[in-house]
Amino acid sequence: MKLLFTIAFSLFTFASFSQEIAILKYKGGGDWYSNPTALPNLITFCNNNINTKITAKPETVETGSTDIFQYPFLHMTGHGNVFFSEAEAENLHNYLTSGGFLHIDDNYGMQQYVTKELKKVFPNQELVELPANHEIFNMAYSFPKGLPKIHEHDGKRPQAFGLFHENRLVLLFTVESDLGDGWEDAAVHNDPAEIREKALQMGANIIKYAFSN
Repeated sequence: MKLLFTIAFSLFTFASFSQEIAILKYKGGGDWYSNPTALPNLITFCNNNINTKITAKPETVETGSTDIFQYPFLHMTGHGNVFFSEAEAENLHNYLTSGGFLHIDDNYGMQQYVTKELKKVFPNQELVELPANHEIFNMAYSFPKGLPKIHEHDGKRPQAFGLFHENRLVLLFTVESDLGDGWEDAAVHNDPAEIREKALQMGANIIKYAFSN
């Protein structure tokens, strides 16, 4: 009964807030609040270029709260440890299987923790790497080689991993790219304009995919 209520509630709220995004606050000690200018800049870019109408300042929601069901798109980032309680994992599972979308952008150092905690959310699934021809890389802007490289970090190739529910990509985990740093104000990382443009374009692709699938 609780699950049916959650799904019904989520469908109502997703319909009511069809173009809103929020930052996911998680436990474990990782800096979920990093890159404070990133999402506002991405929102402005999307509203100006792909006809979205997203509220300029994103809200913050906690993993275990039903507030997550008010937002069809959640963004999560940070550098360190991530922890989901069983209740939080169940809440996130219900959110994702009811139409929600989560983008986790590794700001460097999250991968080992995220991979472990996502097993609580989808125990029977493994993260799978998206091929370069996945539609998310060609929604509004074309990235024929897949996820762009924004920051070097370990010098490894950028990778986009996904989790699926009923053939729908419900979770995107971007690694060794650091899109969020590219979305930040230019003065924060002094990235060249063309690098920031790539990051914003890829972010717009992710937003468009989440809102249309």
